[in-house]
Amino acid sequence: MVCHSNSGVRYAPLYIHSFPFLRLHFLAEAERVSIGSDDPANFITIADKLRYYRHRNGLLQREVADYVGIERTTYSTYEEDGRDYYPSDTLQRIAEFLKVKVADLIDDYNTFLCDGQACQIKELRDKMKMTQAEFAAHFGITKEQIKKWEQGKARMTKKFWERIFLR
Repeated sequence: MVCHSNSGVRYAPLYIHSFPFLRLHFLAEAERVSIGSDDPANFITIADKLRYYRHRNGLLQREVADYVGIERTTYSTYEEDGRDYYPSDTLQRIAEFLKVKVADLIDDYNTFLCDGQACQIKELRDKMKMTQAEFAAHFGITKEQIKKWEQGKARMTKKFWERIFLR
């Protein structure tokens, strides 16, 4: 950088940084991302992984939401702890934008949903050699609920998934 003045030419050093600029708006958010941890395997929840990869790419929530085609407020709920379900098509677009595989983002429950809950429930029921009524009675669920899950008309909640598949 050159600066001209009456007393002559003065030179000032020009610094070029080669690291991505992280636009952290709040100190609490910076602490949650934990800049000291460069291993995404240290993050357990989908919310933490989304936050980590977004910050690694130096992106704002608004930029990710705009690319995916959802409201920023909706995307911000994806980065909040306590959320169980993430739509698979939305996660696919987010992963594409963040340049990661969907498998790097999702947990076992959302993997179960992405891999087709209906056939997995039926498979487990067949393996246990139970009718829908017997299966429902065994797990304390109504037969109608089992039927809806197997037909793909209803999404199994994480609570029931844990009760049935993580017993």
